[in-house]
Amino acid sequence: MKSARIVPLFFLAVACSEPEPAPTYQAVPVQTRDIIVTAQAAGSILPDTVVEVKSKASGEILEFNVQTGQVVQRGQLLARIDRRAPQNQYSQAEAQLDVAQAQLRNAEAQLKRSEELFAAQAITEQEFEQAALAVANSRASVISGQVQLENAKIALDDTEVRAPITGTLIAKNVERGAVISSPVSDVGGGTAMARMADLSLVQVKTYVDQTDIGKIRPGLETNVRVEAYPNRPFRGTVLKIEPQADTISSVVMFAVLVRIDNREGLLKPGMSAEVQISVGDAMGVLSVPNAALRTERDAPSAASVLGISPEDFQRELALAKEAFTPAPPAADTGATAAALPAANGRPAGAPGAAPAAGGAAARGGQGGQAGGSRRPNNDALFGGTYIVFAMREGKPTPVYVRTGITDLDWSEVRSGLVEGDSVMLLPSASLIQAQQGLQERMSRNSGLPGQGGGR
Repeated sequence: MKSARIVPLFFLAVACSEPEPAPTYQAVPVQTRDIIVTAQAAGSILPDTVVEVKSKASGEILEFNVQTGQVVQRGQLLARIDRRAPQNQYSQAEAQLDVAQAQLRNAEAQLKRSEELFAAQAITEQEFEQAALAVANSRASVISGQVQLENAKIALDDTEVRAPITGTLIAKNVERGAVISSPVSDVGGGTAMARMADLSLVQVKTYVDQTDIGKIRPGLETNVRVEAYPNRPFRGTVLKIEPQADTISSVVMFAVLVRIDNREGLLKPGMSAEVQISVGDAMGVLSVPNAALRTERDAPSAASVLGISPEDFQRELALAKEAFTPAPPAADTGATAAALPAANGRPAGAPGAAPAAGGAAARGGQGGQAGGSRRPNNDALFGGTYIVFAMREGKPTPVYVRTGITDLDWSEVRSGLVEGDSVMLLPSASLIQAQQGLQERMSRNSGLPGQGGGR
């Protein structure tokens, strides 16, 4: 019987002697950083202006003086078309005009004689009026002959096909000896002889997911990289966002056009391109890790991990809410808020919402100078009001903070903390769910926003 009592006491002693588990939290200092948010997408290089070259004259091509890749000036001769038929029409119109002019001279002389005879009452008034009418008809015939001659001259000039713009010949569809039709007389639109493009400006056409398109607007700066020049980024700007969506692999996408200066002629139509769109940035601002941000839903569980009793937590949270002074809205700083949907269904910025982890590909820059600066009119990803556990008098205490622009790792602190504070990093179920859902959405298609890492 004694041995039966000793065994449980022995195991109790062993259990009491086991070391306590290591704490699951970490204190991280609040620091200044550069937060840069970019959206990444894949696309291809397109000419900014493309013109199809057609001939108003029909017939056989006698000369074609340019080749693809050649840069030509506006008005430069490209090709010559057989001009025999237009030349014959011109000669005929010229002869008809000569006849009309001779008839007009005769009619005018007849009218002059009729005026004298009518004054002498040698002819009737009706005969005089007929002479005047003959002059009017002859003048109309002269004008008609002049128009026909001018049209014949235009048709004759059209046998010389000239460049409609200054640009590069990017496609040549016919060669010397081919017979072409005119778009003026052919209901099929005529023969396209060539295509020209002004490559001093090019575009990148890329597609952005509908959930991220709200962060993109015309005028945003972009970096474009192509495989031909991997170490040289090209600067561009967002030109437009197409109003009509396209469904690609069951994903609703919007086409975004980015314009790039290509006066050096390095970018060629058809090249694949990777586009980084600068959604927003905050340079040298106070920042806090996203993993330290708590929602009102998961703050109590975080408090229990830190060893704060529910009663103490509720009391400290009420005091923190009373002491919290929100920062001015993002509009006061010249920036535009673009709220993101939170994992718990509440809008970003509302108490209890999950931290906005960034709907576009987020890139966080490190370092930076104190005294934050922000470019005006940023369409950045602004956060809202959250809870962090900061060290106060040597113990973790709940504190309300207002966040600003955020990437996948860090958020700007607009109020609630100061440099030198430390915050607790804890696992957050809602934050993890939000970031996992975000990354799943970003990786549904290659080339969608969200494929970039921290820089």
